[in-house]
Amino acid sequence: MTSDLAEVSARFGAALRQAGLPVGAGRCERFASAVTVARPRTKRALYLCALATLVSSKEQGEVLRGVFNQVFDELGGELAGLAGGSGTAAGEPAAQPAGPPEEMLASTALAARSHGVPPAGAQRSEVPDPAQDSGGPEDQDREIEDRFLGSLTERLASKDFAELSEAELTSVIALMRRITLAVPVRSSRRYRRWPGGRRIDLRSTLRQARRTGGHTFRLIGTAAADRPRRLVVLCDISGSMEPYARAMIQLLYCAAGGASAEVFTFATRLTRLTQVLARTSPELALRQAGQVAPDWLGGTKIGSALKEFNDSYGRRGMARGAVVVIISDGWETGDPQVLRREMERLSLVAYRIVWVNPRTKSASYQPLAGGMAAAWPHCDAVISAHAVTALDQLTEALSDQVRRRATVRATHLCLAINS
Repeated sequence: MTSDLAEVSARFGAALRQAGLPVGAGRCERFASAVTVARPRTKRALYLCALATLVSSKEQGEVLRGVFNQVFDELGGELAGLAGGSGTAAGEPAAQPAGPPEEMLASTALAARSHGVPPAGAQRSEVPDPAQDSGGPEDQDREIEDRFLGSLTERLASKDFAELSEAELTSVIALMRRITLAVPVRSSRRYRRWPGGRRIDLRSTLRQARRTGGHTFRLIGTAAADRPRRLVVLCDISGSMEPYARAMIQLLYCAAGGASAEVFTFATRLTRLTQVLARTSPELALRQAGQVAPDWLGGTKIGSALKEFNDSYGRRGMARGAVVVIISDGWETGDPQVLRREMERLSLVAYRIVWVNPRTKSASYQPLAGGMAAAWPHCDAVISAHAVTALDQLTEALSDQVRRRATVRATHLCLAINS
């Protein structure tokens, strides 16, 4: 009996390989194990065992459906005792076996053997009918939410952003929408009503006293309101960072939320994309970002871009007390000393500096590049964030309230700038 089941699995796997599916010995073994454990008593149950063990995407499931119908059409509707047992699944009415288990398994092997190998790409529109092959009404009412082993987006979550196509990048939008880029809060200059606050809100207190004839029976206190810190993102869109830049810009559109992120891109010049990402869809935002940034896929001058940001926006207070995220691999084509000086200037006003470098995903990575070596001491955190599953590093780094970068003395920096 075991040899018959092995023959069924091997011949069925050969037919699937001929149809173009990557079904090897490992998947055939899983199919045989599933049949042994599930003990399918109907043709549809056998089809579900094959669907759960032999394919990994919806497209492969369509090919499996056609090959399954071609191979096992000669068996009829009921396949009782295929796994060698007479028990029924929990909650299903007992089906009358069409014969001894040995005979049914032998007929299954005979059908697989006599059918031969189908031509490549052969499919049939027929599918196992749940209403005909199910054991009873309970099977008909039962719904299967996901017939495949994990959805497409879940499988793409662990895939490197550089390996994702445009269609695959669009498919992970749902996962990115579940992420919240929360930044630390700071005390605002505005006050709000707060019971027990040290500061008395005289206006609200006197307004309430009018209800009691001018007698104040309760003092209304206030406290400083908390507001999230500004999130500023500088994204490298050079040739080496293009796939990661697209993913990060899409992430900012989907997950920035209430952080009100200020987004800039740079390669050879600095471009502000905040207004572009404030509306439209993620796909349209990416296309417009490519049109707005004239240096998309250009060279990399991180130091000069940071200098332009510090001079044009940092002095106006955009980076003061903000969480700054720099997305780049650190391959600087300009002078690394310029990058070092501008990172020092930025570290004096920014609350936290988080550097996202996809190259750090390797455990053996070392900051040997001139740009990355110059910027490393002034970063509070350096993370990879190279895939959706690695974005937890980004969320933790943004919400962390501890400053871990090197201390910069303002006097030394002023002397260096003046010189």
